[in-house]
Amino acid sequence: MASMIAAGLTTEPEPVRLPDLYEVIEGKIVTTPSMSLFSVKVAGRLHRHLDEFVEQHQLGRAFVEGLFRLESLNRSRRPDVMFFSYARWPQDSIEDPIQDEAPVVPDLAVEVVSPSDVADDLMEKIEEYFQVGVRLVWVIYPRFGVAHVYDSFHQIRCLGRDSELDGGDVLPGFRLSLASLLPNPRPRSDSL
Repeated sequence: MASMIAAGLTTEPEPVRLPDLYEVIEGKIVTTPSMSLFSVKVAGRLHRHLDEFVEQHQLGRAFVEGLFRLESLNRSRRPDVMFFSYARWPQDSIEDPIQDEAPVVPDLAVEVVSPSDVADDLMEKIEEYFQVGVRLVWVIYPRFGVAHVYDSFHQIRCLGRDSELDGGDVLPGFRLSLASLLPNPRPRSDSL
């Protein structure tokens, strides 16, 4: 269990201990499934590359498994990796060390898919991200060595292991090969 205490999230008289990983859907705390070790490694690698790039170019902030509020939808979501430009979250604004949620919507949200993820839930998140103003969504499938790049909910590109993630207008100049991001997966027993 997390050491953070929920304040004002429930109508219960006593504070509630929040699970380590959760989202808030219409005022209810929903535990999110754990990522596989393989997916955790990919999310960590991507965050490291993003964080170094945005720091070096003074573009913004990158986080792993941070929570942000989708105010108009009465939800809080936790992408596996997020990027916030300084245009959205100014560089001189103070980061509160006990803040649970980012104060703004990210420019980029990344989901790294694990075997426990449900396709409908993932698509619902992607749709919600664009509804609230996320500009770019990457969905990475480590087991299959592909990434889906969403420029909008209806504009999708599929990248193979030999392709590069490109930050486009959201992260100008950012490029990262999927091969360097993805560990070599164990061969699947089912051939396609």
